[in-house]
Amino acid sequence: MDARDLSDTKRIVIKIGTSTLAGSAGIDGDYIHGLAEQVSSLCKAGKQVVLVTSGAIGMGITQLGLDGRPSEIPMRQACAAIGQPILMAEYRRHFQQFGITTAQVLLTAEVFNNRKTYLNLRNAIETLLRMQVVPIINENDCVSTDEIGTTFGDNDRLSALVASKIDADLLIILTDIDALYDKDPRKYPDARPIETVPQITDEILTAAGGSGSRLGTGGMKTKLEAARIASDAGCRMILANGRTERVIERIVSGQVIGTLFLPRRRLTNRQRWILNSVPAGTIHIDQGAMRAIRNNKSLLPSGVVSVEGRFEPGQVVMLNDKAKAVTNLSSSELQALAGKHSSQVRRLLGEQRRDVVALPEDIVFIEG
Repeated sequence: MDARDLSDTKRIVIKIGTSTLAGSAGIDGDYIHGLAEQVSSLCKAGKQVVLVTSGAIGMGITQLGLDGRPSEIPMRQACAAIGQPILMAEYRRHFQQFGITTAQVLLTAEVFNNRKTYLNLRNAIETLLRMQVVPIINENDCVSTDEIGTTFGDNDRLSALVASKIDADLLIILTDIDALYDKDPRKYPDARPIETVPQITDEILTAAGGSGSRLGTGGMKTKLEAARIASDAGCRMILANGRTERVIERIVSGQVIGTLFLPRRRLTNRQRWILNSVPAGTIHIDQGAMRAIRNNKSLLPSGVVSVEGRFEPGQVVMLNDKAKAVTNLSSSELQALAGKHSSQVRRLLGEQRRDVVALPEDIVFIEG
């Protein structure tokens, strides 16, 4: 089967970068109009579309007449608060012309790290899609507790997390470059575009460049991280220049545009949540325990060497630097039980408590 045959795609996530959206005087309304027209065609063809947009901070910067991206977090938060309603008003105006209702969804990293809010978000987006509404998602920069621009990388990572969460068939990242190149085209005139990436190797990571444009924050490395997240969900990802004429329609029709990243493995939704959550700490285990969990066995306290960080039962933690897991025991409990036999665990904690640190279904290796 041709990897570019996208005729069977039902659910598509499209991410638009700040530099793609920006015009000479703020938002490029003509571009959003063309985007709305292409999305309308996809919806009429029976496909479900979710947009992940950057641009709120950039629009705020333009509205205030600032020269470049401010370095102070409160100022960037203020720019986001000013720019977000401008951005959404422009989306709403153009999409309405094609009879499409849009919905604003603002997210922070905490939504993805907490299993309950993660599932609530999934249900909300599923409901919107059933109602034939196009959700438009952005990071809630105004209230984000993390360094703005580092959590999701100009929303590249956010778009992949959304695609993973809703079981999308295809993620399209539209940016201001044509494709992934074998080396930085800004430095090397002989750099060549890569048409298909079966797997993200160390060589490809080395070829990735640095930061993004004047108004944006995303670089190639954040796009490769997005490709990895999508790959683990069994989702194809295409990186392309958002200013290519009718780029979305041409991609979905199977034309060779940009770089196609192929899926590597298809994890369950719960496994993806575990893998993409920020770990609350680290459990250091011995080699015998590592071999056991690789063979689909539970992690027992006897294999624990030490604990780093503070965490509670039910939180996601690292296992050395190889895997992530949902722990059944807190950091303080594990410090007391490290290296002990399971029978000692039950005696110390009570018969009602589990005598395992993590079950096989709650352990996900970072590299398959």
